[in-house]
Amino acid sequence: MATADTAHPQGRPRLLLSAFVMNTTSHIMGGQWRHPAAQQHRFNELELWTSLARQLEDAKFDVMFFADVVGLYGNDDGGWAPHVRRGMQVPANDPLILLGALAASTSNIGLAATSSVIQSHPFQFARQISTLDHLSRGRAAWNIVTSAAENAHRNFGDGLVAHDDRYAWADEYVAAAYKLWEGSWDDGALVQDKENGIHADPDKVHKIYHRGDRYSIDGPHLSAPSPQRTPVLFQAGSSGRGQQFCAAHAEATFMLSPNPAAAAEYTASVRRQAVAAGRLAGDVKFFQGLHFIVGSTEAEAARKAAELDEYLDSGALIAHIGGGAGVDLGGLDLDTPLGDFHTEGTQGHLDSLRKSVPGGNPTLRDVANFRSRAHRVLGTPEQIVDRLEEWQDAGVDGINIINQLIPDSYTDFIEHVLPELRRRGLAQQDYAEGTLREKLFGGGENGAGLNDRHPARGYRGAFTANSATAEQAREILEDAR
Repeated sequence: MATADTAHPQGRPRLLLSAFVMNTTSHIMGGQWRHPAAQQHRFNELELWTSLARQLEDAKFDVMFFADVVGLYGNDDGGWAPHVRRGMQVPANDPLILLGALAASTSNIGLAATSSVIQSHPFQFARQISTLDHLSRGRAAWNIVTSAAENAHRNFGDGLVAHDDRYAWADEYVAAAYKLWEGSWDDGALVQDKENGIHADPDKVHKIYHRGDRYSIDGPHLSAPSPQRTPVLFQAGSSGRGQQFCAAHAEATFMLSPNPAAAAEYTASVRRQAVAAGRLAGDVKFFQGLHFIVGSTEAEAARKAAELDEYLDSGALIAHIGGGAGVDLGGLDLDTPLGDFHTEGTQGHLDSLRKSVPGGNPTLRDVANFRSRAHRVLGTPEQIVDRLEEWQDAGVDGINIINQLIPDSYTDFIEHVLPELRRRGLAQQDYAEGTLREKLFGGGENGAGLNDRHPARGYRGAFTANSATAEQAREILEDAR
């Protein structure tokens, strides 16, 4: 297999490409599922996803990235009936199970699943991810989230945990998972020596005895080390505490900056914090979320945009925005200025929404329109790639491509934008050898494993006193007393 292209002839690196999807009908662009060409309403059908995965792999995409939620968004118009009626991320299926099927349908593309720390015990989740990494031969990635929806927390506990406390929870969760992935089994522990009847070396398998505020885990990890041990780690923290977590743990971060200037500020901030945490600035890759409307001329692109806009559901966008911020904006006239809307306890969220749209005091319609177009790149292939170079100059390493229509949004990008990216040396012609981590970061250092600067590496060799051999010897000695 050829080595992946990594640089533009004039020194510009290639852009990493990720497809941003969700195993649901309506993900980001509310209402688009009604378009005659849209197929995302078939989200329960395996063939929809295997076909898309193969299409993306044929185009040499780096990652197929699945978003997920484990609860409803906040109320809209006094309740959650609008979410059900619109199909706004409900129903939604478990991406981790789907990725197991996609592992069998593909050979090279990375498979990223979002999983919240609230939804699965770290012992169970670590085992699931190790299994996926084994079955995919090292292509698993985990998008770490803490969940901000009240309903999600009530599905697994008593109610929404405070923002900073959610990150304290995440700190313990990843530490427990790291101990299982990195510290429970030594390299070479799985011997499988048929002649001598030794399946694994008990000197090299250890319990971890994690004891924390939320979890008590003895171990050992029931999965032997997978090709990557720890999956490639994604995270999308934008708050101060979120950025701190991202800088300490993430190998890639998904961002939705409104423009390249904001992206430059965010990427620089996280990279500074990563260096302060003992990592290198290049240890974190940045993926900007964008969606594309491409035409052979500007006029054709504008026509296609107008057609898509006919199916856009502004009410769904408002419900998504308000529900994510904990503000019920449903039932209001779309021409209501946000400055005229007041409610107890939500003014901070409203101020953030006002500031997100240029012009001072936007209406709800303005907010919906801006959100639908803020991350849209429209034009000819040459114009689109020019714009992508601006994002790259702002510190972005890759693009997380949001869809309006499945599969057409990706088909259009692959058939029209990708050739121009390749002409400029900005997209790989073929996959590099190795695991997802090796494809994203190159071989070197620890190959498929995390580099030595990542905090998880500190658990390698940390539990030798708890090996099966050592613990049995101690028990025999205790019995002898």
